[in-house]
Amino acid sequence: MKSPVFLQENPRLTQDQVAAYRRDGYLLPSQAVFPQEKFCALQNCFEDLFVRWQAEGHGKSPEHMDVPHFAYPELMRWLLDDAVLDLVEPILGPDLCLFSSHFICKTAGDGKRVPWHEDSAYWKGRMDPMEVVTVWLAIDPSTLANGCMHVIPGSHRQGAAGYSAYRDLDASDRAVFRNEIIDGQFDPAQAVPCELAPGQASLHNGRLIHGSAPNTSPQRRCGYTMRYTSTAVKHLPQPDGFAVYLARGRDRAGNMYGDPSQVNRAWMEGHPGLWPKGH
Repeated sequence: MKSPVFLQENPRLTQDQVAAYRRDGYLLPSQAVFPQEKFCALQNCFEDLFVRWQAEGHGKSPEHMDVPHFAYPELMRWLLDDAVLDLVEPILGPDLCLFSSHFICKTAGDGKRVPWHEDSAYWKGRMDPMEVVTVWLAIDPSTLANGCMHVIPGSHRQGAAGYSAYRDLDASDRAVFRNEIIDGQFDPAQAVPCELAPGQASLHNGRLIHGSAPNTSPQRRCGYTMRYTSTAVKHLPQPDGFAVYLARGRDRAGNMYGDPSQVNRAWMEGHPGLWPKGH
């Protein structure tokens, strides 16, 4: 079935870029996502969260700073900003849902590798259909030296099931996830690096195979993943209090949406100790 074309008055992506995204499963727009002042404010916000994360001894490395917007609604200032929504609307259409966000921070010298995976493999049972666009925003420079993301072009279109087979990793493997796509299901020689300057972003499909090397360099590598779906995607209620948010337009699937101005208390109570108390 031919993919729909969504028309905006002043689109941030050209029709050729949208076509490339649909074909390859990823895109590397060259422009900065936010104006410089607003991006610097996000960098400062992250640095504050990073200091708190390190100081309070959560027992997890900073690669695991997941769903921070549940604890810190001030992040909605960026997650629901027109600048980022205008990047995903040409792909998903005018009715947009904020699905999730995640600071993935590889510390200098000992940042963990991210095994080859599809994001969608970790979201089974959460939505139908599985159609997610991730905006991977570089907080720090993301380079070959410090473990930038690599993608396998076109891998989002493989197979009827849309999921690869995975194997468990050895306990000695310093990896963010504890499993990885089994060898032979894709060609790693086809991998394309997504090198980004601070403020730039890549876009990728939730089914795209991707991963990254460990950070053994002296430079930290942090990215903020901002994930969106169309509101035509049905988000299935979760017992852990996970919430999605209406980002733009109207609901089209009967979804329940969280209040972006409030802390997600249900999720916080179900995950004590992950973020600082009192939030």
